[in-house]
Amino acid sequence: MSDPQIAVGMLLILLLAIFLGFPVAFTLMALGVAFGYYAYFDAGRMWRSYERAVESGADSWTLTESWVGGFFNNRIFDLFVNQTYSVMANDVLTAIPLFLFMGYIVERANIVDRLFNTLFIATRRLPGSMAVAALITCTLFATATGIVGAVVTLMGLLAFPAMLKAKYDVKYASGVICAGGTLGILIPPSILLIVYAATSGVSVVRMYAAALLPGLFLAGLYLTYVIGKAVLQPHLAPKPTKEQVGDHSFLEITWMMFTSFVPLAFLILAVLGAILFGFATPSEAAAIGALGGLLLAAAYRALTWQRLKESVYLTARTTAMVCWLFVGSATFASIFAYLGGQQFISEFVTGLDMSPLMFLIVAQLIIFLLGWPLEWTEIIVIFIPIFLPLLPHFGIDPLFFGILVAVNLQTAFLSPPMAMSAYYLKGIAPPHVRISDIFRGMMPYMTIVIVCMILMYLFPQIVYWLPNLIYG
Repeated sequence: MSDPQIAVGMLLILLLAIFLGFPVAFTLMALGVAFGYYAYFDAGRMWRSYERAVESGADSWTLTESWVGGFFNNRIFDLFVNQTYSVMANDVLTAIPLFLFMGYIVERANIVDRLFNTLFIATRRLPGSMAVAALITCTLFATATGIVGAVVTLMGLLAFPAMLKAKYDVKYASGVICAGGTLGILIPPSILLIVYAATSGVSVVRMYAAALLPGLFLAGLYLTYVIGKAVLQPHLAPKPTKEQVGDHSFLEITWMMFTSFVPLAFLILAVLGAILFGFATPSEAAAIGALGGLLLAAAYRALTWQRLKESVYLTARTTAMVCWLFVGSATFASIFAYLGGQQFISEFVTGLDMSPLMFLIVAQLIIFLLGWPLEWTEIIVIFIPIFLPLLPHFGIDPLFFGILVAVNLQTAFLSPPMAMSAYYLKGIAPPHVRISDIFRGMMPYMTIVIVCMILMYLFPQIVYWLPNLIYG
C-alpha cells in the first residue's frame, strides 16, 4: 500500500471514529501521532543506536534504555510539540476567549428578556409582531454571543412560550427561534470567522467586513418571510391584544428602547467598528467587548460572583476545545500532507475537469452533508484545509469561499435529521411540541439560506462591496 493510500485510510478512520462518537480533538491527535510515527519511522537509526550500545559492552539496563530511547526518537513528537506551541502562540486566536467571555456574561445579565419585551411593544403594529421581535432579539443576541445553543435555549425559554401563549402556530414559532439563533456564527463579531481566518490565512478584518452584509441580508430575508407569512396566513400569528402590549406612549417606548436595545447594540457596533476601521486589532476589540459586557452587566445590576464564575468557566472550557481542535488538526493535516494525501486528493479533483461553479457546488454540498454529524468548529478546522489548496486551481477567492461556507453552515443547524437547533429547542419546549413540528418549521429557512447563497454567487458584490469600500 502506497503512502497516499495510507493517508486516505487515515482520513476514513477519522470519519469512522467521529461517527462512533469519539472526542474529535483527541482522535485527531492520536491519529496524527500514530500515523506520523509510521511516516517518520527510521528503523535503521534505531538499530544503529542499539548496535553501538552492544558494541560498547553496555549492561542489560543500558541496552533496554537504548532500545526505548531509539523507539521514541521519532520526529513526530517534535512536530506535535511545535504544533501545540504554534497554536497557543497564534495572535488571531487570542480574540476567541475574549469574545466568548463577552457573550457568556451578556447571556447571564438578564438583558435579553427586557430586549424582547421592548421590541415586541415597539413592533406591535407589524404582522407577526412577536415573531419579528423574537427574530430581531435572536439576531442581536446571537451576534453578541456567537453560541447557537445558548441563543436557541435562552430564546426558547423566553420567547417561545410567549408565542405559544399568544396562540402562534407551533411550526411558525419554532422556525423563528431556530433560524434566528444560528445567525451568530455568520454576523460579526463571529467566532467562526476568526477560526476560518486562522485556518486559511485570510485577514480577520476583511472577513468581518465581507460577512456583515451577507449576514444582515440573510436576516432581512428571514424577516421578510416572517412578515409575509403572517400577512398571507394571519391565523398563524394573531394580532396582540391590549393586555399583551399595554398602553405605552411614544416617549415611554423610546426610553425602553434606549435602556434595552441601545446598550447592547452600541456594544456590538463599538467592537465591530473598532475592528473594521482599524482602531483596534480583533484581539484588542475583543478585550474592549469583554470589558463592555462586564460594565453592561453591572449597569443592569446582574453582575454577581456566581454569574462571573460561570462565565469564566464556560469561556475556558470552550476555548480549550477550540485550541485543542487546532492542535489535533494541525498535527493530522501535517502528516496527511506528508504522506501525500493532500496531493492525491488535489490530483483526483483536478482530474475531474470541473468548472469553478461545479467545484463550488460539490464543495458546498459536502460541507452541507458534513454539517449533519459535525459541529462547525470540526468542519472548519479539519475539512476546510482540504479544500483550500484547490481554490487557486479553480480561481476562487478564499475570502468569498469562506463567506459561502459560513452561510452554508446555517443549514447544518436547520436541516433534519441532525439539526441541532431543533434538539436545543425540543429540550426546553413544552411536551406537546413535537420534534417533527420543529423540523417542518425550520425547512422554509433552510430554503432561504440556499436562495441567499445563490444570490451571493450571482451578485458577488454582496460580499465584496464593504471590504472594497473600506480597504480598497
